[in-house]
Amino acid sequence: MSLLTSLTYVLPHRFLSSLARRLAYSTSPGVSRWLIDTVTRKFNVDLGEAANPDPLSYPSFNAFFTRALRPGARVADADPRALLMPADGHISQCGPIEDGRIFQAKGQSFTAAELLGDAADAEPFRHGVFATVYLSPRDYHRVHMPWTGTLRETVHVPGRLFSVGTDAVANVPRLFARNERLVCHFDTDFGPMVSVMVGALLVSGVETVWSGEEIPAYGTAITRKDYRGKGITLERFAEMARFNYGSTVIVLLPQGVATLVPELKAESPVRLGQALAKLRQ
Repeated sequence: MSLLTSLTYVLPHRFLSSLARRLAYSTSPGVSRWLIDTVTRKFNVDLGEAANPDPLSYPSFNAFFTRALRPGARVADADPRALLMPADGHISQCGPIEDGRIFQAKGQSFTAAELLGDAADAEPFRHGVFATVYLSPRDYHRVHMPWTGTLRETVHVPGRLFSVGTDAVANVPRLFARNERLVCHFDTDFGPMVSVMVGALLVSGVETVWSGEEIPAYGTAITRKDYRGKGITLERFAEMARFNYGSTVIVLLPQGVATLVPELKAESPVRLGQALAKLRQ
C-alpha cells in the first residue's frame, strides 16, 4: 500500500474536498488559470476534442473540467444491440456479479447490496454483470447512457471519500461501497439498469441533467428521490451526469440480458460510445 493510500485513512476527506470545491468554482483568473494550466500539462489533456479548445476562456476550473466535447468527437457504436460505454477512462474491473458479489481487485470485493445501499434493489443484479470505469483527470468528465432508460429513482448514499486510484482500489477493502455515491436506477426495455456515480477524494460534487447538483453537502443519511411518473427518459448515448472532478462510474445489468464485450479487461482504455456489452436477443 502506498503512503498516499495509507494517509487517506486519516486525512480529513470532507474538509479537503470542500477546499477543492472552493478552488474549482473560483472565478479568480489567477486561480482558475493556474489550475487549468497545471492539469492540462500534468495529464496531457487533449483540448482539440473540446467544444471550446481555448483554456483561457473558461470562467472557472470546474467549467473547464466539465467541458463539452465538440460534435462528432465521440460516436455511438453502430450495432443497435450494443450497450454503450458510459464514459472515457479505463476499465477498473468488469465481469459477472457472482451471487451478489462484485469484484474490485485481487482479494477485494463488495456486495451489490452494499453498493446500492439496499438489498432489495440489488436482487435483480445478483447474477448479472458489471463494469467499473475509472475517469482520470485527463478524461472527458460527463457520463452518458449505455441504453435508453426512464429514471425511476436516485439514492444518495453518504460515505467516505477515498482516492479511487489503482493503489487504493487494490488495497482499500470495499472501496466503492464505502465512498459517497449517487445510485441512479433506470427502467429499460430489458428490465432494470443501474449507473452508480462514485465520489472520491477531492471530488467536489456530482450533477445530473434532470436536477443539477446532487451531492453538494456531504450528507450523513441515505436520501431517496422518487422519479416514477415524472417521464424522465434519456436516450442511449445521451448525457446523464457529470463529475466535478475525476472518479468512477459503475454500470450494473441484470442476469441474462447482455454479454460484456470479451475484449474488455482490467486497465483497458475505453472511450465513450464504444460497445460495452451486446444484448442477447
